[in-house]
Amino acid sequence: MSNAIATSQPTTTDRSKFSEFVQETTALTRRLFLQLQRRPSTLIAGIIQPLMWLFLFGALFQNVPEGLFGDSTNYAQFLGAGVIAFTAFSGALNAGLPVMFDREFGFLNRLLVAPLTTRYAIVAASAIFIIALSLVQTAAIILFGALMGVGLPGIGGLGAIAAVVFLLVIGVTALSLGLAFALPGHVELIAVIFVTNLPLLFASTALAPLSFMPGWLQIIASLNPLSYAIEPIRYIYAHSSWSLGSIVFDAPFASISMGVALGVLLLFDIVILALVRPLLGRRLA
Repeated sequence: MSNAIATSQPTTTDRSKFSEFVQETTALTRRLFLQLQRRPSTLIAGIIQPLMWLFLFGALFQNVPEGLFGDSTNYAQFLGAGVIAFTAFSGALNAGLPVMFDREFGFLNRLLVAPLTTRYAIVAASAIFIIALSLVQTAAIILFGALMGVGLPGIGGLGAIAAVVFLLVIGVTALSLGLAFALPGHVELIAVIFVTNLPLLFASTALAPLSFMPGWLQIIASLNPLSYAIEPIRYIYAHSSWSLGSIVFDAPFASISMGVALGVLLLFDIVILALVRPLLGRRLA
């Protein structure tokens, strides 16, 4: 009898800790949404900017011969996948800024003094917030793209696009929050974001296919996690029938299937979460 009680005790403790983690994450997430409610211009700008990218770049290359960009029927369709992935990536990369400002104004120190079950509640809250924003932005891009003749994926395709956005946002959000704990201030964090953002965009398949790139850039783009988010979305747009075994792009070193691309994004998330764990445990000045 006593052995049974001893065995069940850790389970009860684990459930209690998980319940506390959920409560903490919910409270922190609610705070982020309240901040957004007070500053709706952030969401409005976040929706308008990718639509401008899609409209202007789509118009710029609208006379490109059909078939030049692989299976895409037009450049706007080719670009749409890049805009979706890069918009989610940019939003997630900026996720550390609110935490950094909280840190500089002293709120984060007061929060960390509280008996948090784990600092991963901060990561989870930020990820939930960024995922919600990214899905709203993605829906706006998809609808606007449909009006531009890009096409509209089926229900299964939309679900797969949401899964890709989810996997991309988790890892990049964790990375941004890790930087917010590691760097001395918001100036340094903004500098990292500024230096990282556009180079990763141009060193991916967002704006041009691999076949357009020199050999060295093809290798870099094939190692860029953004490409593994862009190409599955692009394939879904161009093909009504797809599966996890569908080849979404040919890297210099291998043919990448839909399942492999999703696996790479999942591995990216696991590696980043493992790397930022020591950073989340740091004492803050």
